[in-house]
Parts: sequence; structure tokens; C-alpha cells
Amino acid sequence: MIKNYLCPKMHLLNQVKYLIKKEILLEWRSKYAINGVLLYVVSSVFVCFLSFITIDNKITWNALFWIIILFSSINGVSKGFLQETKGQQLYSYIVASPIAIILAKTIYNILLMLVLTTIALAVYTTVFSYVPVDFLMFYVAVVLGSLSFSTIFTMVSAIASKAGNGGMLMAILSFPVIIPVLIVLIRLAKNAIDGLDRSVSLDEIGILLMINVMAICASLLLFPYLWRD
Repeated sequence: MIKNYLCPKMHLLNQVKYLIKKEILLEWRSKYAINGVLLYVVSSVFVCFLSFITIDNKITWNALFWIIILFSSINGVSKGFLQETKGQQLYSYIVASPIAIILAKTIYNILLMLVLTTIALAVYTTVFSYVPVDFLMFYVAVVLGSLSFSTIFTMVSAIASKAGNGGMLMAILSFPVIIPVLIVLIRLAKNAIDGLDRSVSLDEIGILLMINVMAICASLLLFPYLWRD
């Protein structure tokens, strides 16, 4: 099995599939990210419920939700590269190209965040007994938020993993990028909560898609150079 993956002619798609399978198997065995983030989400929602009981102001409801999702993403996604051992990095270096590694990490983190944010949304709406007027558009915002947080934090985590103080560097690098994304997401979600016509939200959707494309392109360009070091 391993000899096939050492073949230099192995297609990029096969490398990505193999690495995603590896990430899923490792997560299934340890369940670190899923259990940790689910615990954070449930405890955060419970604390918010105890603090507010009911949230009459929908702006506050919206803001609290995205704060929970943001820190859940940091806990679940940003540690992907930072927690890898030298042995795991060497293994990935042997079996796959840098492009395959960053693509696999990004896709896996997107899948992970889609599952976790969907569960978080279900718990949040159930606890506070409130569903946005345009729930479908709100869920579109959740999906785009999962994509944005995954692509950005994966890229920043890859950069920070090559530095001595990775955690501090990650906070510095991600802050100026994630704040504009969070503002756009809150605006898009508010449109769904207010039940506005969906055409009003096209600009926000376009901005988020553009940010995701730029983050992925930047990862594909920068990571091969980082990986050589």
C-alpha cells in the first residue's frame, strides 16, 4: 500500500484522497477535534442560555452565534499543523506533494467545520427556541462561514507551524483577515434573520466566495515554499 503512494507519478487526486482518509482515521481514533469543539459549543450555548435565558434582540442572538462559531473554528481547525509531530510531517513529506498536503488539510477542515457548525446551529436554535425568518439563507451563511474559517485558519496554521512561537504568530496573522470576514458573515446572517429579499445578500456572498478563492490560492502558492524548510 505505502509503496504505491511513494510512486512519484501518483496523481494529485489520489494523494489528496489518501491524506484525507488518513486525517479522518486519525480523528476517528482520537476524536480530539470533534469532542473538544462539541464540548466548547455545547458549554458556550449553555452559558449564554444561563446568562440571557431568552434573547429578544436578534442582533445579539446573531452576534453570539458567530462568536461561538469563530472560537469553535479556532479550536477545531487552527491546530491542524501546529499539533503535528516531526514524524507525521516527515511521513506526509514522503508520501505526497506539498500541494496535495495543503489541499487535503483544507478539504478535511472544511468537512469537519461543516459538521460542527451544523450541529452548533441545531443546538443553538433549539436552546433559544428561535429560527431565522429565512433559515435557508442563514444556513448558506453558516456554510460560507465554515468555508471561510477553514481556508483562512488552515493557511495561517501552515504558516505559523514553521515559526517558533506558532500560537502567538497565528493570532497576529489571523486577526486582520478574520475580522472583515466576520463582519460580512454577520451582515449576511442579519439579512436572513430580517427576511430580506435574497438578492440583497448577493454582494456578501460574492465577497465571501472571493475571500475563499484568494485564501486557497495563497495557500497553494506559499505552502510549497514553507514545506521545503
